[in-house]
Amino acid sequence: MKQLIVHGDAGFRRDDVIEVDGEELICFGMNKQGDWHGPDEPQLWCTVGTEDEREEYDKRQYVPNWLETESVDAEDVEIVSEKNPLNV
Repeated sequence: MKQLIVHGDAGFRRDDVIEVDGEELICFGMNKQGDWHGPDEPQLWCTVGTEDEREEYDKRQYVPNWLETESVDAEDVEIVSEKNPLNV
């Protein structure tokens, strides 16, 4: 599990599967920064991980400040599969 900071809006949302640097990750949660006083483009601060780490995320059995942080541009993120909005 790690924090992923995406510069710009890559078009993915919570529970979507994304690919970054050849690694498939699930976006467990996200905060959008920069709408009010922020930079010229938004930043998405995402907690991402694998399906094996979902229970750890759901039960909050991790320390957010200790997670590895990676910063990428929106163009470097590929959406592998989107969550079906009917299966909320």
